[in-house]
Amino acid sequence: MDYLHAEQRGDNTVLTDTRFFDLAQTLDNGQAFRWCESGKNEFSGIAHGRRMTISYDESGILTLKDTSLEEFERIWKRYFDLTRDYGKLRTYLSESAGEFLYNAIEHSPGLRLMRQDVWEVLVSFILSQNSNIPRIKKMVEAICINFGEKLPCGGHTFPTPKALASLSENDLADIKSGYRAAYILDAARKTASGEFSPTELENLPSDEIYKALLNIHGVGPKVAECVLLYGFGRVERYPIDVWIKRTMEEHIPEGFSDKTYQGIAQQYVFHYARRK
Repeated sequence: MDYLHAEQRGDNTVLTDTRFFDLAQTLDNGQAFRWCESGKNEFSGIAHGRRMTISYDESGILTLKDTSLEEFERIWKRYFDLTRDYGKLRTYLSESAGEFLYNAIEHSPGLRLMRQDVWEVLVSFILSQNSNIPRIKKMVEAICINFGEKLPCGGHTFPTPKALASLSENDLADIKSGYRAAYILDAARKTASGEFSPTELENLPSDEIYKALLNIHGVGPKVAECVLLYGFGRVERYPIDVWIKRTMEEHIPEGFSDKTYQGIAQQYVFHYARRK
């Protein structure tokens, strides 16, 4: 059941109850790479072939600019996970949380797990390997500028699998992706041919999707888990890299007591530990 009220006001859609939706905590925490702060309490980004500006005011009203209610219902409600009651979820997770997870949940009351396009998540996290967030953003933006479609309002769409499938590693030189270029091309060719099909995988068990992802050259456990969580929305899964492994061993060595939403719990931990 929906708990956020959305309504059309002029050319915009507004949300009037945003206690558990903070733009910075959601858009700038390492789960997506095409959003940036564009003004006070305002972020702009590109997703699903659309440039979006989203802002909030001191009264708690959040505005999706130049967005119809129909577009909001069709695209952005799912993208921002707006049918999940994060108030109830935070309470549920906190009831069985140790001190560190409890503090992490309290630290980021407006963090949400975004449900992004699977293909974009796959390429973005292939690029994320052995890199940092500023560099990942630069590589993602470069691949969009070079191979995406130009948008009338500025910026470029994320390139389709077909747009990349026929390229060579030399064609990706301007992206400065290094060894990752071969991985991106393999992902593009397998996706364009239907060998890897997000649509066909959508309703399969997580373990089967995981195995399909590992068949893509250069996709290991961490990238596969990122795609499961941020693309397929499998909130019972979460990626483990050296950094999060160290954090868990130090603060939550027994692991999350509740496995159902451990992907979201991990987001709180990641964001909290990053900001400490």
